[in-house]
Amino acid sequence: MKKSLSTFLKGVIICLIASGFNACSDRPQANSTTNAMDQRVDSLLSLMTLDEKIGQTIMYNGTWEFTGPTSGGNRWKAEKIINGQVGAMLNVLTADEIRRTQALAVDSSRLGIPMLFAYDVIHGYKTMLPVPLAQAASWDTEVARLGSEVAAREASAAGLHWTFAPMIDISRDARWGRIMESPGEDPFLGAAMAKAWVEGYQGDDLSSLTTIAACAKHFAGYGFAEAGRDYNTVEVSMHTLYNVILPPFKAASDAGVATFMNGFNDLNGIPATGNEFLQRTILKDKWAYDGMMVSDWGSIPEMIFHGYAMDTAQAAAIAMKAGSDMDMEGRVYEKGLKAKITSGEVSEELLDDAVRRVLRLKYKLGLFDDPYRYSDSEREKEELLSKENLEAARDAARKSMVLLKNETNILPLKKEIKSIAVIGQLAASKDIPLGSWRAQAVPNSAISLVEGIKSAVSANTKVEFAKGYTLTVGNRSFGKELTIVEDDKTGFKEAIELAKRSDVVVMAMGEDCYQSGEGRSQMDVGLKGSQIDLFNELKKVNDNIVVVLMTGRPVAIPDLATDANALLETWFAGSESGNAIADVLFGDYNPSGKLPVSFPHHSGQEPLYYSQKSTGRPINRAENVFWTHYTDGPNDALFPFGYGLSYASFTYEDLKVTGSGESINIKVDVTNTGSVGGEEVVQLYIQDVAASLTRPIKELKGFQKIFFEADERKTIKFTLTKDDLSFINDHGEKVFEPGDFRISVGSNSRDLNTKAITIN
Repeated sequence: MKKSLSTFLKGVIICLIASGFNACSDRPQANSTTNAMDQRVDSLLSLMTLDEKIGQTIMYNGTWEFTGPTSGGNRWKAEKIINGQVGAMLNVLTADEIRRTQALAVDSSRLGIPMLFAYDVIHGYKTMLPVPLAQAASWDTEVARLGSEVAAREASAAGLHWTFAPMIDISRDARWGRIMESPGEDPFLGAAMAKAWVEGYQGDDLSSLTTIAACAKHFAGYGFAEAGRDYNTVEVSMHTLYNVILPPFKAASDAGVATFMNGFNDLNGIPATGNEFLQRTILKDKWAYDGMMVSDWGSIPEMIFHGYAMDTAQAAAIAMKAGSDMDMEGRVYEKGLKAKITSGEVSEELLDDAVRRVLRLKYKLGLFDDPYRYSDSEREKEELLSKENLEAARDAARKSMVLLKNETNILPLKKEIKSIAVIGQLAASKDIPLGSWRAQAVPNSAISLVEGIKSAVSANTKVEFAKGYTLTVGNRSFGKELTIVEDDKTGFKEAIELAKRSDVVVMAMGEDCYQSGEGRSQMDVGLKGSQIDLFNELKKVNDNIVVVLMTGRPVAIPDLATDANALLETWFAGSESGNAIADVLFGDYNPSGKLPVSFPHHSGQEPLYYSQKSTGRPINRAENVFWTHYTDGPNDALFPFGYGLSYASFTYEDLKVTGSGESINIKVDVTNTGSVGGEEVVQLYIQDVAASLTRPIKELKGFQKIFFEADERKTIKFTLTKDDLSFINDHGEKVFEPGDFRISVGSNSRDLNTKAITIN
């Protein structure tokens, strides 16, 4: 009887909360205004004890997987949930398990407040899409939007409410392992991808059963870690912060992203997790962001290791004052926040603001309407790895691939070719193409390159495989160190003999997927092991070598750029990798990707990016040593930002730049001079010639991906405003300075047509 009464009273409380203490109804109205939602949130907040409020700011890890040091067993977690002292959990998986865990909060805690369930759904849940860097290489926002939509459908079907994606850290350093999660080196392209990813995850209605809350991370500067070493310190100017790092985050905020995540890094001496300037001054005040900020895994107590906080209690106070609304697996708010509030060092109003942000998200997701609404095991069975999702993954993969070289037009290959040698450990792998940060992908479930080629060719084509090199051995699981085989040539003889008797060699080269990702920074971004040695031996016996690159970062491949007949960057392409690669190799899809990052000649060029400053000594004026350069290699990229070939060919002519004042009109004629139809990414760059702060020699300000039939000519138009020609000064103010500008249009950041214009 006691339990029945408690359940009845809880139902009355929640009913009153849901109706704003006005009139009890079965559920909140779907079209409730923001004011009505805030009223209901405040009603619930008024009923909560201090311990229950703090509980809403606490996130615990589940029992299946972890992305950092675990914090103990699970029984005490259940007790905390029952006491109403847990706001969210991560890594609790499957619709049934989330339902069981949610019941602890809803049925047993005093107020029955549902929990949020989150997971790192980075480029797919079960169906793997290409890694985010690859999606950015499509230069197609629809690829990004649809990819996160597929991920959201599967994750929500598995009971999840929230993903820790997209990661929109701009990075200019190929050594940084997490560049594979990023949109690349450019803030304009990064902002476009950020908006698309958010829209894909969240759709038009966050309460829809097929959408999940997105999380813009890591706020901010994480991708600028010194020496490309993960978790390292970050020192950047305010100019770089405002003009390079923050634009994708502003785009995500404007797109209505539900949550933000701060980072592990310190920024100019202050850890991002405790950075009030970032989280309150910029995000919550200047941008008027009303969503929720979550810490990264354990990043609040890590402020002690940074030397920024003395102990747990001080770390809790710093983080709450700075604007960190939820503590992910740090147990700092749990242990230290109450004492700081009761002593008056931290205002309870700050805690109330954090709790409101958490509760508003739960309302937007519809969890107060039905805490179990996402936990439908039947939908889970139907949605995961569905035919529709796999088709979307295949299409995204082929659109993300970048053709870097196609000497003598060796590609596309003919399906009726007599014999193909497929060589390399990566070619037969069904696991590596899944990529790092693979959520719940089934191990060894990808279509391998060998399988894709065999499915594509004619019945009379002989396809044979030889491993050739061994790149990695041993434990390849997430969170474990990877063992690289440095000098194994035991498979060379078999591969060489196969190459001798084959019409063409398709050689898979690159990285293991666990060479990139979190914690996997590298000093050397060249190809590891004996891959190059094998390539050189194969080149001696067969002149027709197509290299398929599988990487999660830009790689230094000057030898391949010179000696391979064709180079196709496929990244880690996901579940349908082999089929998608075959689509490109055999011409069923004309490659249209462009690089979102610069490829170096050598690791020593890193960090490397196209939008560099001129400096005062940009050129060699008299063949002397006193200008900005290397004495042992070039300044320029091996393959520049925006670069990518097609089976078609495109010419740019008759660039016109007109107008002044509020509108600059740009026109250029682009012609497909090839014999097949294809897509071209027409790119627009600007240079502010002289300004109060030195500006880059070129900046991307627009792009259009357009299909051309063979021999088709189109006039492509862009419009720029003074806002597009402005920059943000060190005070965070957008300024336009009249003067001379250079406007450039072309197929990549290097090959451009340029006109000058003066804007008053």
